[in-house]
Amino acid sequence: MQTFVTMLALLPWTDWAALVWFFAAWAGYARFAKRRSLVQPSVLAASNRIRRQWMLATTRREVRVIDGVVVQNLSVSPSFFASTTILIIGGLLAVLGAGDKATDLARELPFAARTTGLVFDLKLLLLTAVFVYSFFRFTWSLRQYTFGALLVAAAPEASEFAAEGGPSREAFADRAGRVVGLAAEAFNDGLRGYYMAFAAIGWFVSPPVFMLATAGVVYILYRREFRSEVLEALRGF
Repeated sequence: MQTFVTMLALLPWTDWAALVWFFAAWAGYARFAKRRSLVQPSVLAASNRIRRQWMLATTRREVRVIDGVVVQNLSVSPSFFASTTILIIGGLLAVLGAGDKATDLARELPFAARTTGLVFDLKLLLLTAVFVYSFFRFTWSLRQYTFGALLVAAAPEASEFAAEGGPSREAFADRAGRVVGLAAEAFNDGLRGYYMAFAAIGWFVSPPVFMLATAGVVYILYRREFRSEVLEALRGF
């Protein structure tokens, strides 16, 4: 109990409230988006339907070079973001190592809240944790795209699918489309972490700005996933 009280004393109640709001909004929106997509398709759900159609079309092609190229191109984005995230994490750790110099620099900013060195380090640790989460999601997405490429390469010939008693096109499309869709979902989670990192920057200004930034980022995510023009275009397929 004493340890818990000591931990609470590290931050003012406004900072704790902002932190709780940040994680609740992040986790709550992720849960909301997953459930809402069952009723109203999101960009991810709509594109997953197209991925299944893609894998179904793969079963009818004799030459699948184009499918392998597409999977490879899809894996470029998570690979790029994973590499970039490593650099960001390294930069944040370097700032943590700078100690008082970084704290003094932050205090000189006219719009930044005046805090202790410990609180400043906690803010940096929050940003670092967000990017570490994103890194794991990006690398997992990259691995799943590799699994998708293996499925395309191991797919039976088109003539075997067409033969009586041969493998089912629908079953292959369901499984392969699911794997590629999971890769896209992991990549989407990593990108969402980037968006939330921008909200976390608001904590360096003040807890109220942190909370407003979090609400703003969640609203942007909702608009892009459920109210964007690209979603309307994807629904046509």
